[in-house]
Amino acid sequence: MSYTLTTPLYYANDRAHLGSTYTTLACDAIARHRRLRGERVTFITGCDEHGQKIQRTAEAAGLSPQAHCDSVSEGYRDLWSRWRISHDRFIRTSDPRHRQLVEQFFARVEASGDVREGRQQGWYCVACEEFKDDPHEAEDPECPIHRRPLEWRDEVNLFFRLSRYQPQIEELIRRPGFIAPASRRREVENFVAGGLRDFSISRVDLPWGIPVPGHTGHTFYVWFDALLGYLTALLEPDEPVLLDTILQRGWPAQLHVIGKDILRFHAVYWPAMLLSAGLPLPERVFGHGFLTREGQKMGKSLGNVLDPEVLLERCGHDAVRWYLLRDIPFGDDGDFQQQRFSDLVNSDLANTIGNLLNRTSAMARKWFAAAVPPAAAGADARHPLALAAGQAAETVNGALEALDFRAAAEAILELASTANGYLNEQAPWKAMKQPGQDAAVAADLYAVLEASRWLAVLLAPLLPDLSGRMLAQLGLDGFDSSPAGGDQDGAWLAAQHWGGLVSGTSLPEPQPVMQRLELDAPL
Repeated sequence: MSYTLTTPLYYANDRAHLGSTYTTLACDAIARHRRLRGERVTFITGCDEHGQKIQRTAEAAGLSPQAHCDSVSEGYRDLWSRWRISHDRFIRTSDPRHRQLVEQFFARVEASGDVREGRQQGWYCVACEEFKDDPHEAEDPECPIHRRPLEWRDEVNLFFRLSRYQPQIEELIRRPGFIAPASRRREVENFVAGGLRDFSISRVDLPWGIPVPGHTGHTFYVWFDALLGYLTALLEPDEPVLLDTILQRGWPAQLHVIGKDILRFHAVYWPAMLLSAGLPLPERVFGHGFLTREGQKMGKSLGNVLDPEVLLERCGHDAVRWYLLRDIPFGDDGDFQQQRFSDLVNSDLANTIGNLLNRTSAMARKWFAAAVPPAAAGADARHPLALAAGQAAETVNGALEALDFRAAAEAILELASTANGYLNEQAPWKAMKQPGQDAAVAADLYAVLEASRWLAVLLAPLLPDLSGRMLAQLGLDGFDSSPAGGDQDGAWLAAQHWGGLVSGTSLPEPQPVMQRLELDAPL
């Protein structure tokens, strides 16, 4: 089974921020989970590199637009590498192959009779690369998102006949699951109910973009061009650029993950464009919320922007991934609070999960020849920890299928808490002092170590690094959920079987699998 998912193609106006990192980490968890289940995943990310905003930014920096985009895109590549993002494809819309595909797509749309010429008048936000519908009456209108003055435009553009697709789009957005979460679907329903209007797909006198074939002086509107990057990314590097080829390369996508601010483009404009070109539609569009910091919108003027590079350097992969995926309901807005970040990471990962493995391993090494103890009743599928682990696995797999990272993380944490409670109740440090209790202690420690193994297995899609360290501490190999990892289906699903730890397996000297976060200064 194949599964194609995408992040947005990030606009190459500036380097990556925490919001783009959050989206990409979420997609990485989805991709890893799918690979571990044995699916053939194509995880696409990349950069959208055309448009007036980029041209102006490059000019202000004394660079050519291409040189500017080369630098920014390389920055994204490097950052995703350091975050260990497991993407399969990284597409840049300045790639010459992308231009060929855009031209082929446009030819289909034009042949369908869905391109017309018309005059575009209105207030335009260069930062959004979008005309605004509402501000006609304001004396000095500004973009409600960027808080910058809008520019009046009056020019002849090419238009896509979106209005033709009103019935099809109405039917599409009613399809269960196409737009998620439900709050996002209602936004789109309200927009479509107002009547779809044709939208311009070209700009004039804009050199930084793809020229429109047969229409001198016109450059493709950045959004028309950028959305097609999802298709270009599916082409193999050395094969001819043929639009129909993508149907054998993983299209349609099963999932587009985007920020809620670009929902309209993905849930309305994009499907209509695909219908016009005779191509299948994506199965699902998921619009997640925005991130704030300590209750305030992040911005350079406020000096409160969280730099993903600083977060990575000071806190590490596992801490940031856990906080963003465990604490923020995916689809809602989220607030990054430094104290809560530190508290959750220390309580959940260092104490509840990490210390459980550390202290149990230490006791097993001390009393049972530095190895996994004899299992006896501890390997029984009816053991209370076995039942708890089975329930956790069912919840985690279902939650990740539903993109509910928070529920998955909470199920893992509940299993860890149950195992800690069991260990405290059995108190092997006391029982070992009583004559004839060696076998009972061995079984108890085995069961807790086996629960720890399950914790590591279930953490693999969310926190692959921590999962690997935990399994290594149990004398086991980790899971490779990267694109190069091959078929992990058998190994990962087989690992969700109680009794997988082999008695007598050597246990290495315990080391903390998760360091506590000590953040003395603001991030």
